[in-house]
Amino acid sequence: MARTAWLTVLAGLGLLLATASEASAADDIIATKAAPAASAQAPSQPATCTSLEEFVATACPLTWNGITVYGTIDGGVTWRSHGAPFNGTSAVGVDYLIQKYSRGPRWDLAPNGLTNSNIGIKGNEPLAPGWAFIFDLQAGFDPYSLHLSNGPHSDFQNIGVPLTSQDSYADSSRAGQFYNAVGYLGVSSPYGTLTVFRQNNLTLDAIFAYDPMSLSYAFSPIGWQGITCGVGDTQDCRFSTSVKYHVNIGQFRVAALWQFGGYELNNAATGSYQLQIGGDITNLAGGTLSLDAIGSYVQNAVSITLGGNTLPAVLPQFLTATLSDNSSVMLVGKYSNGPLKLFAGYEFIRYAPPSNRFAPGTGFSDIAGDFVCAACTAINGTNISNTAFDAGDKLFHVFWTGVKYAVTDNLDVIGAYYHYTQPTFGAFVNCTNPSAFSNCHGTFDAVSFVVDWQFAKKFDAYAGIMFSQVNGGLANGFLNRSSIDPTVGLRFRF
Repeated sequence: MARTAWLTVLAGLGLLLATASEASAADDIIATKAAPAASAQAPSQPATCTSLEEFVATACPLTWNGITVYGTIDGGVTWRSHGAPFNGTSAVGVDYLIQKYSRGPRWDLAPNGLTNSNIGIKGNEPLAPGWAFIFDLQAGFDPYSLHLSNGPHSDFQNIGVPLTSQDSYADSSRAGQFYNAVGYLGVSSPYGTLTVFRQNNLTLDAIFAYDPMSLSYAFSPIGWQGITCGVGDTQDCRFSTSVKYHVNIGQFRVAALWQFGGYELNNAATGSYQLQIGGDITNLAGGTLSLDAIGSYVQNAVSITLGGNTLPAVLPQFLTATLSDNSSVMLVGKYSNGPLKLFAGYEFIRYAPPSNRFAPGTGFSDIAGDFVCAACTAINGTNISNTAFDAGDKLFHVFWTGVKYAVTDNLDVIGAYYHYTQPTFGAFVNCTNPSAFSNCHGTFDAVSFVVDWQFAKKFDAYAGIMFSQVNGGLANGFLNRSSIDPTVGLRFRF
């Protein structure tokens, strides 16, 4: 969106302050539990804002007749030991995580360190006792460029650019749409919640709930990359045409998701299915243990990458859309006891040959609206790979654990560790020098630490650091193998 458009939005928010508002969700995540049914006597809410001073200094929400305007602005400064320039189109903004193109030490603006900046509108309108109509529409943006988050297009911006000159692009399910986070409607009832259209998949909801860093871009690799939430490919963390149902049954919960339609309906897959079961064990050593398991299948999933030249990569690179049929099993757990929370998660991912094949010269428009074409590197710098896993399925393992401790009601300290493992797969290659081939055994490790201080009702300041490192086949094509990213930032949520 153009800068003037965002100024118009902000001006509109100023006008809303003269009327009313409601508390907003801090993020675009739908809870893993079913929403409680609406009751005749709704719980008391903070009084709506009546002035700009109240909006800034208190917890008052922006609400009018059950409709809420909400948002987040998150910005700061970062230094990376190996980094690339800021990209105002990408959702992540900078390479907090070690990437192929990460090179020399540098300072940069640090957008969206803890949370993707966003603006949204949501509603909850009672229909009958226990029943309500709900909706949520949200767009994520870069707080410095004011561009809508568009990960896939940030890759396209680097077509024809040598690895040594690329900026901080990153593929994403956020692809420049005005609904790049969510855009759904549905009904909540005593029998569960049913929602349709653009929404998070079940694995994204679960990771947000069970990642100690809450999918932070600056301090969580599973937040920055989206491999885990997208069942192997980040573009599938969200689906534009989907049906999702979740319900609580006592201490247990069940959820299911079906993605219908294909690329033509702004999806990065042609069909997807997910099933989740979970529950809470209360009064366990004075705390609560939450557990969830999710099974997923995604057909013709899309992942885009830049490559095509071996190191030293001083020649222009082209973009490849790799297609695969992906499946995964995710197991997550969390134990909460007073100020202490312990987290752990594991996901097993399998990449198999895709169901669909594209002949040379044919292709499709990706979720950002950019056209990718098989064997078209000489035409628009793109290609489609249908055969990446024909010689054998690729297996991938992701593990994470961490702790969050509330020192006071307004001060949290968080620590986390993340590990990926890729066994050797596909056609036989000589892995004596494992980083020479991307299908050799490889590992990735990251450790992070954050202090988050909420110094006012809607403001918090944070400081943290993440160390990330790749080895073996996962280091294939990288200019450097490790990086650190000390980052400080300020977040405003309304």
